[in-house]
Amino acid sequence: MKQKILIVDDLHPIFIEMAEALGYECNYQPKFTLADTLAVLADYEGLAVRSKFLVDKAVFDAATKLRFICRAGAGMDNIDEPYAAQKSVHLINAPEGNKDAVGEHVIGMLLCLMNNLNRADAEVRAGLWQREANRGHELKGKTVGIIGYGFMGQSLARKLSGFDVNVIAYDKYKTGFSDRYAREVSMEEIVKHSDILSMHVPLSNETKYLVNDEYLFHFKKPIFLINTSRGKVVQTQAVLSAIKSGKVLGACLDVLEVEKFPAVGEQPWFEELKASGKVLLAPHIAGWTFESYRKISEVMAEKLKNLEIQT
Repeated sequence: MKQKILIVDDLHPIFIEMAEALGYECNYQPKFTLADTLAVLADYEGLAVRSKFLVDKAVFDAATKLRFICRAGAGMDNIDEPYAAQKSVHLINAPEGNKDAVGEHVIGMLLCLMNNLNRADAEVRAGLWQREANRGHELKGKTVGIIGYGFMGQSLARKLSGFDVNVIAYDKYKTGFSDRYAREVSMEEIVKHSDILSMHVPLSNETKYLVNDEYLFHFKKPIFLINTSRGKVVQTQAVLSAIKSGKVLGACLDVLEVEKFPAVGEQPWFEELKASGKVLLAPHIAGWTFESYRKISEVMAEKLKNLEIQT
């Protein structure tokens, strides 16, 4: 009998095509809730999911035949990785699939913020022609500090190579990773030299609210801050306070501590965030391109193929 994969989130059709070519039977149910999933998961060897729900102990315990989980994206913070290891469930993610989207998005947001493009556009549409008030900053000559030098951090560094910037990177879990695009440094050097700081770390107990009041206080120069990783890596109120004090010149936030409405609108910091002319916001779309939609599914299917070869 064919092994079966339950797909409970929206995936590009190429994943089903490639998985079926490997001999799997796919059940595509992108509207399934957690309850729907728990009711049938015992019949499946594979699960494909994005971020719809937490894949926690209850899910694993219901999945008595589960061999693997495909996570359509980079982060694994919605999956209980230690319990997956206990259950001998292989975890497959696809950071290679959206690394280029993230790298381009960071540069797009940064250039937009540094040159006041959103504000200038709104003013012209409103009948205002304010050149001096919208004088921008150039990237050339700046030092860009990257925290986390995995697929996303490396992609950003490569894409910055034509801007005549100095790129430095810190990664707690890697050493000896200096390359033609970035120089490995300590966190102390990041804090001392950065003009721009871009976060590219997974969410964990160690990285939760890494960027807080104390962290920002230690930077030697005013910085532009970018977060396209996970919202809870950055404490929003700390960023707003640092903007007031001049420690942060502006922030590009593709992710927030709390996401989606109405929840985000109920946060005590949201009105101040919304009113700030020094913050550029996006609804968690850094890796969300038409191209990455397909590439993520292709990467997952290729890794599933490799898993079958290994086992």
